[in-house]
Amino acid sequence: MSSSQLRPALADLLAYLGEMGYGDLYLRSSRAQRAPSPVPPLVEPAATPVARVAVAPPPPLDEEASSRIAELAALAGVVSGCTRCRLAEGRSKVVFGSGNPSAELMFIGEGPGAEEDRQGLPFVGAAGELLTRIIQAIEMSREEVYIANVVKCRPPGNRDPQPDEVAACRGYLEKQIALVRPRAIVALGRIAAQTLLGNDAPIGRLRGQWYQVLGYPTMVTYHPAALLRNPALKRPTWEDMQQVRDRLRSGSV
Repeated sequence: MSSSQLRPALADLLAYLGEMGYGDLYLRSSRAQRAPSPVPPLVEPAATPVARVAVAPPPPLDEEASSRIAELAALAGVVSGCTRCRLAEGRSKVVFGSGNPSAELMFIGEGPGAEEDRQGLPFVGAAGELLTRIIQAIEMSREEVYIANVVKCRPPGNRDPQPDEVAACRGYLEKQIALVRPRAIVALGRIAAQTLLGNDAPIGRLRGQWYQVLGYPTMVTYHPAALLRNPALKRPTWEDMQQVRDRLRSGSV
């Protein structure tokens, strides 16, 4: 079946994996071994009673998890009115974060762009679409992960956030990490990596390695926007994300 016959989201994912050099795809056994649907008979059989199967609701969150989620929501409310730095003057909306508040994997970027500032959500522009494909490539969805930025308001002209602006938001970010409690963090790009790691080494030297940030294993890789400007960075980014995927699967984090 050609990619033009697949659903657009799957076709995009296959194209992305092809760019990464990922040759073969394997379906999980539970799906691959699914029996084909039977052909319906020409004559309907006599109706027989069908047993009703009760579907159990998802297990309720424990008290500790519920408390953390409530704290995260309260923190979002506080940040929505923040005026700690000059970025508050030009914003349309605060971009706090989005995703699963109890996610195993947390992505941290630099700051909101124009589309993020308009919608109030992180990574919703072109770089966000690429991030979505990266997440899908490690067999997860955006709904499963948590995404945030170093600064919560858009820097003018998408410039790099200044040190005092980063410092003003640092407490918010650290609180987010502490409340989500991810099994692993991915720092996207130079600003996020240098902020989290507290050094000024170039991204090319930092990427592809595991670090500890607030006690959480953290992988550094390129920002999706950098991949859009330089497609040659897609392959090393995929190598970094394979490490993340394998570490989560191994249960070693």
